[in-house]
Amino acid sequence: MKFAHLADVHIGSWRDPLLRDMSTDAFLMAMDRCVELKVDFILISGDLFHTSMPRIDNLKQVVRKLREIRLKGIPIYFIAGSHDFSPTGKTMLDVLEEADLGKNVVQGDVREGKLFLRFTIDEKTGAKIAGMVGKRGMLDRKYYEFLDRKSLEQEEGFKIFMFHTAITEMKPKELEKMESSGVSLLPAGFDYYAGGHVHIVERGNFENRKNVVFPGPLFPNNFSELEKLKQGGFYIYDEGNVVYHPLVLKEVELVEVNADHRLPEEVSQEVFSIASRENVSDKIILLRIAGRMQRGKSSDIAFRKINETFIDNGAYCVLKSISKLKSEEFEEIKVSQSTAEELEQELIQEHLGQIKISFSSREEDLIRKLMDVFSVEKEEGQKVYEYESSIKKDAETLFSELIEDLKEEDLKD
Repeated sequence: MKFAHLADVHIGSWRDPLLRDMSTDAFLMAMDRCVELKVDFILISGDLFHTSMPRIDNLKQVVRKLREIRLKGIPIYFIAGSHDFSPTGKTMLDVLEEADLGKNVVQGDVREGKLFLRFTIDEKTGAKIAGMVGKRGMLDRKYYEFLDRKSLEQEEGFKIFMFHTAITEMKPKELEKMESSGVSLLPAGFDYYAGGHVHIVERGNFENRKNVVFPGPLFPNNFSELEKLKQGGFYIYDEGNVVYHPLVLKEVELVEVNADHRLPEEVSQEVFSIASRENVSDKIILLRIAGRMQRGKSSDIAFRKINETFIDNGAYCVLKSISKLKSEEFEEIKVSQSTAEELEQELIQEHLGQIKISFSSREEDLIRKLMDVFSVEKEEGQKVYEYESSIKKDAETLFSELIEDLKEEDLKD
């Protein structure tokens, strides 16, 4: 048996014009690599897309490649991650499945208050695959709480469990604030646990749970990921051997400059010198300037000219980080290093309960869903009134569903 395990493709995650198609290119490259390696099937453990409504040109490329893979006889099995869902719970993955381009393995039903998952069986290998959706803010945890584990654990054969959530025992130090659950959250006795959501390249073995694997993103999604990972990749399981396969689209080079007790002009000059003498051809340059300058502001550094110098010397693009750059002339401004999801969680927790409402137990869930509604971007060619009407309709749908749920709960009480 030989299969590929991908996760966190995040097609459409970059807004930088030079990087916006990198995640799509990485996906296409990964699919071609899977064909070359003659895998029996492919797993995608959530967040294929960065938003529930990806750009049409990216979507066309993905659909074309999925169809090509399907015609070669390689099945694709996936689960929805936290980024795949729209505020109303819809996902583009449903469209892909309807077009027979992949199979959503999150299948099951609720009986007597328990969630019973059904296995999807790969025809060629007989592998039995089950999975759980991923939700923002660990909202998927409630599904695990009602999960009937006995039926899953007693099933015989080679079993794979796909999930999209953080595991406490495998979190790196820099993600210690990220919400997570212990590995005991996962049903025991499976042969492979195909994880996603946490952008780390990690494989762990635990009691009754071996091969708990996070492949990380196919292409890094921000400055810090590019700095730490340099590139993305995926895992191949081949007769018990689990091997990581990196994908190198562009070389990444970190340029660090210490600005302590220096003038903006001196900092600029050092960067010019580096850009001129180093081999930066076709590389993604990560420029990190840190320290406390003697005087001046960060805007006094000649960033536009620095960027032009790197590009003139052949660099593909330049990304800068100045969050740790300060000046002795100005009061220090604290900049949070938390991720967007961590900041969202802190703000939500800070303001929960400030208004007395009858559905306080649902407040956090509603806030998160409303945030998703209001963060939807206007589509290309969509008129303003159509966009506003769509946002209002989605918000009204959320409140209508909430009211119906509350009515049902009152009837039960």
